[in-house]
Amino acid sequence: MSLNKKITDWTNKRVWIVGASTGIGAALAAQLHALGAKAAVSARSADKLDAVVASLSAERALALPLDITKVETIKAAEEKLIAAWGGYDLVVFMAGDYTAMRAWELDLKVAKQMVTINWEGFLNGLSIVIPRFIQAKSGGIALVSSVAGYRGLPKSLVYGPTKAALINLAEVLYLDLKEKGLDVYLICPGFVKTPMTDKNDFEMPSLITPEEAASEIIKGFEKGEFEIHFPKGFTRMLKALRHLPYSLYFPAIKKSTKL
Repeated sequence: MSLNKKITDWTNKRVWIVGASTGIGAALAAQLHALGAKAAVSARSADKLDAVVASLSAERALALPLDITKVETIKAAEEKLIAAWGGYDLVVFMAGDYTAMRAWELDLKVAKQMVTINWEGFLNGLSIVIPRFIQAKSGGIALVSSVAGYRGLPKSLVYGPTKAALINLAEVLYLDLKEKGLDVYLICPGFVKTPMTDKNDFEMPSLITPEEAASEIIKGFEKGEFEIHFPKGFTRMLKALRHLPYSLYFPAIKKSTKL
């Protein structure tokens, strides 16, 4: 059963990707553009955004620099997008920050930065796009979380809880907004080779490329899925672990991660 409308035709679909200077976001913009969509890309780095747009056709690509921690920059970017294309049909929030951290390594400054970007930044973006979509009685909102938000994992002291919060947030958004004509998507990737994961000093099972991740996201949109998770073999295993009692879950994670 599809919980959202299936996107069967991307031609001139206006997609705004927030967090698209590298990695999954840049790959998603390229693949959607190849399918006929208009791709607006946002992040803090204007130079990297320009490089993404330069590889696409000028009439269907737009660079909109912003800082997701500053709501006024999101509003300014939205105004430029509306001026250029008259609006937008789908917003994908995937901006994120990650630093591996154990409990005894808690760095409050770094921790608060992750919370500001991974949680407060999403709220900043939603405060801008939700009113416009409600007024239009249509539109789609996708939140990129992570399988790290399913349950507690070693080295995920702050990152994991912020991603768990996004999972809950997406569920609430669906309950609140579906009846108003909006679609809501929750995207939970496993390990994807990006500049963020390149910092990891541990083995990352089922590691995939940004291009593979982008392809899975598009498949999920086209199927009208609420939760788009991948790679399936890895994510289904983690979903199964969610149902274990703590007496079994903790030993299983310790054994499998060796951490």
